[in-house]
Amino acid sequence: MTDCVASAVEPWIGLDCLTEGERDELTKLGLLSTDGQAREYEHPALAMHRGDAIRKRAIHAPEVLNEAFHYAKPSSFSRGLRLEIGGVTVLLISGTASIDENGATIHVGDFGAQCWRTYRNISRLLEPEGATWHDVVRTTCYLRDIERDYEKFNKIRTSFFRWLCLDPLPASVGVQTRLCRGDLLIEIEAVAIF
Repeated sequence: MTDCVASAVEPWIGLDCLTEGERDELTKLGLLSTDGQAREYEHPALAMHRGDAIRKRAIHAPEVLNEAFHYAKPSSFSRGLRLEIGGVTVLLISGTASIDENGATIHVGDFGAQCWRTYRNISRLLEPEGATWHDVVRTTCYLRDIERDYEKFNKIRTSFFRWLCLDPLPASVGVQTRLCRGDLLIEIEAVAIF
């Protein structure tokens, strides 16, 4: 067992607290040996050369938004990924909400302010990558209460996109969903291509 495996597996799932089904699945996944010990991960790319056809790296904007892994209750996702495929760059921005640089929800109960902060956070994720909203081709917009908030959301989105002079507008979908925190009212993910 390596330190990497121990630190990645044990604090999060507690090897001593696993159900029989969890042990079975973790063993079949390769995280545990048949005797129940954490195993070192053998990355397939280390075993064979994949070439440089697609390169990826995480996107960060710590001045406005901390990493999900640093939350009080950590979450395992990147704020975004930059993919370089030939001469094309694709930015995949994870679901982003009204979260500040310390991981706290801000503007609790204020839908409009949460919406604007979400747009600011996404803008700050795009900028260091050399992208703007003019490069965004798709958004998925998650609203906690679509019947109550969609009209306001659409007004804010329309105002923001008009201010940016976006033409054409990104493809988009809006859905009502339960968000990861009870105090969040909106979350948006985006895809940019340039």
